[in-house]
Amino acid sequence: MILVTGGTGLVGAHLLYNLVNSGEKTRAIYRNEKKLRQTKDVFACYTNNYQLLFDKIEWVQADIQDIPSLEAAFNQVTHVYHCAAFVSFEPDKYALLRKINIEGTANIVNMCLEKNIQKLCYVSSISTLGKPINNELITEDTHWNPENENTVYAITKYGAEMEVWRATQEGLNAVIVNPGVILGSGIWKYGTGSLFKKAKKGIKYYTQGKIALIDVKDVIDIMTRLMASSITNQRFILVAENWSYKKFLQNLAESVKGAIPNKLASKGLLSILWRLDWLAHKLIGKRRQLTKHLCVSLSAEKNYSSDKIIEALNYKFTPIEGSLKSISDQFLKQDQ
Repeated sequence: MILVTGGTGLVGAHLLYNLVNSGEKTRAIYRNEKKLRQTKDVFACYTNNYQLLFDKIEWVQADIQDIPSLEAAFNQVTHVYHCAAFVSFEPDKYALLRKINIEGTANIVNMCLEKNIQKLCYVSSISTLGKPINNELITEDTHWNPENENTVYAITKYGAEMEVWRATQEGLNAVIVNPGVILGSGIWKYGTGSLFKKAKKGIKYYTQGKIALIDVKDVIDIMTRLMASSITNQRFILVAENWSYKKFLQNLAESVKGAIPNKLASKGLLSILWRLDWLAHKLIGKRRQLTKHLCVSLSAEKNYSSDKIIEALNYKFTPIEGSLKSISDQFLKQDQ
């Protein structure tokens, strides 16, 4: 039996589709019954018989912060994919980020140890990797520096990785994947799916930084291959291509027939915007959209290397231009 956490998110839902479509006996955790609709929406992107596949999943209501509920979820499980996470760059969400991303992951790996799980795959992020000197390629050996301008999300994902590495020292077999920005169909209200909606409405500005991109199907394919392999206790960067934000946003806008962004949001403009964003939050309680650390990230020209996973699995990534076209076609079809 395979257990998937985060099965109502983009990665988890695509993973579940892959697993049940391959005939794997699969169980998934959910917290909110309303969010099960998102998994069905992802399935519906690939088959008209999505309900039939969805019904093959054994759903268990549980919370990774609640150990008693995890006991039932882990019954007779042999392999675990830990995809659940809370994504936010708002500093005032730091306590919640720690509880879900760090403490929740600690609960999962502790349960894996207790139940003698054969292997764990943890979905981390490239945000846990360090920043190189002189714009060198970032690899798995580019170490984290706590003194850098790290987002609260990155800090907690790094803490979660430390829990996984701690568990490997206690006997757990695990692999960690560090994907870049994941593109995929089916969930359009938040995450990268919301970018397609914004691009259709029109985005005026782009930033001077770079963005590391990967198709969700590649992420899932690599995860399942790693779990089936003899590879353990290693992590892998998953980035198909490094694009400039200008190239990405202009290609995205073109693919959804939106206005092409043609204005550069300079570092100076971003520094003004994040301060205004902070002021609006303090004065009227508006949720943060831009933070200082996020603006630094949007302007950074970082390049990530996926040579390690390419060599380990002889892997060939899906070209991002093709991914954007297929996902945009699906978005336009569903955005009625």
